[in-house]
Amino acid sequence: MAEVVAFQGIRYNPQVIGDMAAVVAPPYDVISPREQEGFYQRHPRNVIRLILGQTRPGDNEQDNFPLRAARTFEQWLADGVLVADTVPGFYLTTVDYVVDDQPFKRYGLIGRVRLEPFEKGIILPHERTFSKVKSERLLLRKACHANFSPIFGLFNESGPLLDRWAGITDHQHPDIDLVDGADHRQRLWRITDPSIVDELTRFFAQKRIYIADGHHRYETALNYRQWVRETTPDFTADHPANFVMMSLSSMEDPGMTILPAHRLIKKVPERVVTELLRKLPEVFDMLAIGLEGGIDAAVERFNVSLGGQAHQHAIGLYLQSPATLLVMVLKEGVMARLFSAELQEALRDLDVSVLTHLIMMHLMGFDQAFMDDATRITYRTSNLAAVQAVNQGEADMAFILNPTRIEQVQRVAENGLIMPRKSTYFYPKVISGLVFNRLR
Repeated sequence: MAEVVAFQGIRYNPQVIGDMAAVVAPPYDVISPREQEGFYQRHPRNVIRLILGQTRPGDNEQDNFPLRAARTFEQWLADGVLVADTVPGFYLTTVDYVVDDQPFKRYGLIGRVRLEPFEKGIILPHERTFSKVKSERLLLRKACHANFSPIFGLFNESGPLLDRWAGITDHQHPDIDLVDGADHRQRLWRITDPSIVDELTRFFAQKRIYIADGHHRYETALNYRQWVRETTPDFTADHPANFVMMSLSSMEDPGMTILPAHRLIKKVPERVVTELLRKLPEVFDMLAIGLEGGIDAAVERFNVSLGGQAHQHAIGLYLQSPATLLVMVLKEGVMARLFSAELQEALRDLDVSVLTHLIMMHLMGFDQAFMDDATRITYRTSNLAAVQAVNQGEADMAFILNPTRIEQVQRVAENGLIMPRKSTYFYPKVISGLVFNRLR
């Protein structure tokens, strides 16, 4: 199964960087242009310069973001801004955060994971990737020869491991302790005891790893390894390019949170809305939520109803005109009757498949080009925010989902299937800047 090994990570030098919170950032793919500029302004050595550098009008083959990131990385190493640990180890992390006024703590273990093609069934994806993104990340990888952000991986059957990790974090002083810009407390402990390191490697040798976030980065790592293999005469199985940095968390961790990805649809013709409202009762049992008492109160009632039917394929719909807030519960057998030849059972079981295939494509007539059009479909993770976006004219309608469950992610991955885009939003994202992994 998976080969997970310790490594000599590269970290910010605390003697140079006084405030670690000023130099970390989320993964590149959840950073908006405005947030990117904010991280640039926050600190001259913020990790944003390595993971998502600014493009410039005069960029060319000799001067562009990947090359500037590589020069910056090497300069920070030369100046002692970044320093390499002297002995191999794992990096145990915790993130403390709040969702709906409830506190959570999620554990993660950062290590090097040997790259495996998906068809071997050792490391499994659950989402589709896009060639343009992978080509852009490969240029960065070729220039910098390093991992700056851990891929977020999952494993199951943790047994007593979470208790062991809790014992370490409860009794040892962390090497890093900061509160990030999202008000999440991020901590890191180095694990260098050879007996514990060996124990962890043996533990993961019995496990599959499921990619939660970072599919593009993982496939980029496979492409980078192939490029290194082709251009390195003495390439061996121990070359660092055979590995990628991952943060590994247990599916059984009580701090594992998946948020929904609600769909906001723009530029929907009125006739499509009218026809949809006519057809929905044929395949859904409909519950209308009254809008009296204001939208906030209505959404609270809606949340109770939608969440209470999370295992029955319940999907919400909000329209400003005509004023509509619905909880729609799928009638039994509809997905099997319409899509058994097209979708395997593990996919038919997903609310996001019901929305994508039944509602948006079958009932509304949207094709794949529409489904891939980022100017027509946007996303929110908050029910109230999705409704407010419609009221503010950002979209014509909002489809509101319950979160995908972790066991559904596992089932889809184990069946070698791929979920529709934005089926999961693991929260919080694994932060960038705590530790880096050199690939040569």
